[in-house]
Amino acid sequence: MKLSQTAFAALLSGTIISTAFTVPVLAADNEPYALEEIQVTARRRSESLQDVPIAVTAFTAEALELRGAADITDLAQSAPSVTLEPSRATNSTLTAFIRGVGQQDPLAGFEQGVALYMDDVYLARPQGALLDIYDIERIEILRGPQGTLYGRNAVGGAIKYVTRRLSDETEASLKLSYGSYNQMDAVVQLSTPISEKVRIGGTFASLNRDGFGENLTTSDEHYNKKIMAARTSVEILPNEDVFIRIAADYTKDTSNPVSGHRVYDAVISGNPVLEDVYDTEAGASELPSTAGINGNNEVTAKGIQGSIEWSVNENITLKSITAYREDYTETVIDFDSLPIDDMDAPAIYDNSQFSQELQLLYEGDRLKGVLGAYYLDASAANDFDVVLGQTGRIFYGLPLAAYTGGTVDTKAWSLFADVTYDITDALSLSLGGRYTHDKRSADIFRANYFGNASPFLGNQDAILIAETSNYQNSRTFKDFSPRIALDYQLNDDTLAYASFSRGFKAGSFDPRGANFSSPEVENGFKPETLDSYEAGVKATFMDGRARTNIAVFYSDYKDMQIPGSLGVDSDDDGVNDSFVGTVTNAGKAVIKGIEFEGTFLVTEELTLQTSLNLLDADIKEWLLDGADVSDQRAVQNTPEFMSYVGLTYSTPAGSGTLNLNANWSHKGSVVQFETPLPEIDQKAYDITNASIVYVSEENVWSFGVHAKNLLDTRYKTAGYNFPPTVLGLENNITTFYGPPLTVTATFKYNF
Repeated sequence: MKLSQTAFAALLSGTIISTAFTVPVLAADNEPYALEEIQVTARRRSESLQDVPIAVTAFTAEALELRGAADITDLAQSAPSVTLEPSRATNSTLTAFIRGVGQQDPLAGFEQGVALYMDDVYLARPQGALLDIYDIERIEILRGPQGTLYGRNAVGGAIKYVTRRLSDETEASLKLSYGSYNQMDAVVQLSTPISEKVRIGGTFASLNRDGFGENLTTSDEHYNKKIMAARTSVEILPNEDVFIRIAADYTKDTSNPVSGHRVYDAVISGNPVLEDVYDTEAGASELPSTAGINGNNEVTAKGIQGSIEWSVNENITLKSITAYREDYTETVIDFDSLPIDDMDAPAIYDNSQFSQELQLLYEGDRLKGVLGAYYLDASAANDFDVVLGQTGRIFYGLPLAAYTGGTVDTKAWSLFADVTYDITDALSLSLGGRYTHDKRSADIFRANYFGNASPFLGNQDAILIAETSNYQNSRTFKDFSPRIALDYQLNDDTLAYASFSRGFKAGSFDPRGANFSSPEVENGFKPETLDSYEAGVKATFMDGRARTNIAVFYSDYKDMQIPGSLGVDSDDDGVNDSFVGTVTNAGKAVIKGIEFEGTFLVTEELTLQTSLNLLDADIKEWLLDGADVSDQRAVQNTPEFMSYVGLTYSTPAGSGTLNLNANWSHKGSVVQFETPLPEIDQKAYDITNASIVYVSEENVWSFGVHAKNLLDTRYKTAGYNFPPTVLGLENNITTFYGPPLTVTATFKYNF
């Protein structure tokens, strides 16, 4: 494994990091002080984080508030081997990678390599999945394959968003935030018991911010935020053995379209590269190319779920989780980021899912475990045009529109089990298995038109040139994935473990594939699998004032599903007038690494939190037209080195507590796509944050100031690569950037 100078220096310094990000526990006079114990449900039962033989990072709601975390992308600064970013051209679609496994393109027909759960409900699509942090109890990030404990198999890992249960007393709170770029947020929470057995509650959030830049063509804010969200729940406790929860949530994101920063001057129109990377000249929202969706850029996501827990006796608990979710997106994608329609794409995503999960949990003296059954019925559809206005007018006298409409349906069921047997008081064996049965059905249609848009996106006067794809097909994928783990309690405070687990993701169909030119796309693409070997040590020492975690893993990744797109010359005239989607089962990759986590109470008031990971991700085989091009490919969104150091100082002040937090994170260089491209790839960079939070006596109110990205670092999060040789004429290579320096003041009052 090759190490950068920064990585080598960090290893020499002996840096190690934490399995949980918490706030310090201040002791009473003359009493010993220690770190707060964190309870998680990573194995479907409540247990101490340090007793779980899985690589898990947990964040409590209190710790996230003290850091001023706004959404789940903030967690990637401190969680090892994790990348969480907004997908290109969006505010609320999530791109997630864990240990080199993820999905860059949020197309229909592709499930993410990282599974996101909201209160045990699997979110099948990434649209609307970039969750803002409010109304939570904790967030857990599990690294490595997760299939024997959860409803849906996950190749890379899982993120669990756990909301808080309602109190048996009336509670209400109001949180207001004001900050840079006219940020104005409000979060209102209210819950109350309406009888001894029924409680109701709800949260409303309005999250708003002006843009980091400006759209110089439309005069709109660019990189702004405008989100309204609500969550409500009813909890019923018929008796002490039964718990019923019915919950609903709704999110609407009406933020303006986001366009990338052009890397090169426009070839034909001559527009120069803009000085401010947050500005744009994108005009697609006001052009005829997006008239079919009225230039809208909007994501609506909503769902309802019901769960029942019945403690049959002291050993057995039965649980049912039923959920329905849907999301709808109209979005304006301006690939060229110019006032003209060199390459514009109005797009519609329409997704729905129904899931049912049943669990039997057993907890005896020596045997513990879960037996589950899961069913998923999901539909994912996309309709979009790629409008090549300038290409069409120059070469054919009329603009071109390449339409793609694709629907991929999934009907899946699975059985899973994971049991742990205590062979002795110190040695435990865990065995798990999962049987998966996935059926994918696809309905794909593609065609090229003369006109500013296709008939499917509002232009009834479009002239059909030719159909390029029209097929229906279905395939069924079956798999058994095992898991085995041994853990040994070296002493009361130290756990060592070793495990093997397999991740599986079914194959599917590319909704952009052109079967007329490439008949093989009708067969879809194959499943991918990952065999993960992991060993680790979790330790608590210094009388409970220090916790550390070390994990070492080796992953054998086969048939990686890599989506992409290519320009196509449909009439052999030397001009790419359309495009085709491609999915590569890329062959083989080996990903190995070391992860360290740790939290230390340096003094009663001062807490040190650190994290570090080293990853070596290497593609071993990538076949292209029979040739192995693996030496020209890389695992995307996977930096070799990541680290985090945070200091929190908490001390009594007046009648309350003053909390000072400062943290620094380093992320090594990444490639955005499987083929390195310096223009959009990101070199190593650092982010520094600081917060000051005062909490009054008995937590009645709090006031904080949070500064993010103090050094105003510019860093790329995504990009598009469409040079003139691929599609469009203006050299459309663009990049998207993370937030600049921001300062936010927050005030919260608990009534």
